[in-house]
Amino acid sequence: MRHRVAHRKLGRTTEHRISLLRNLAASLFIHERIRTTLAKAKELRPFAERLITLSKKDSLHARRQALRIMVHKEAVTKLFRDLSARFSDRPGGYTRILKLGPRRGDGAPMAYIELVDFAFAPGKKEAASKKDRPEAKSKVVDEPEPESPPEAEEEEAAAAAPKKKAKKAAAKRKGAPKKKTASKAGKKKASKKKSKKG
Repeated sequence: MRHRVAHRKLGRTTEHRISLLRNLAASLFIHERIRTTLAKAKELRPFAERLITLSKKDSLHARRQALRIMVHKEAVTKLFRDLSARFSDRPGGYTRILKLGPRRGDGAPMAYIELVDFAFAPGKKEAASKKDRPEAKSKVVDEPEPESPPEAEEEEAAAAAPKKKAKKAAAKRKGAPKKKTASKAGKKKASKKKSKKG
């Protein structure tokens, strides 16, 4: 029976588990939404919420406590500068967990963990995929290419002529394939006839 056993071990040693939670918390504060396994998300939730509550004090001592727990300076800066002001009126419950389907490789249940006031905005990948759609291409008006003077066309043709000649010469050296060749059965019959005559 698991009486009074509070946390998940996540198949890691204590040091590895603490390091994992620190990195996940830093990613959560920087990106405001991360995708991870459901067990890690459930374990991260109280760890991250304690840090957000600590950031509301906004004192030097609180910053040093946060840096002792989480060594990522960029995440701690954002935590005290932006997130503490955003959650100043909220007494708790700063994160939410959204369950996803199982992971493709091993079937582990996946989840998003995000800050409650996170507003989803499409990233670079999704914005790029929208540009690649045929609807977007049809809206773009093709500008006519400037016409090149006839002298430039003559120069291009003259430059291309030696290349064509070189290709033809190389094909002759290799031996161009004959248009029609006799089938293997036909060749065997012809060789038998020659042997009978000879």
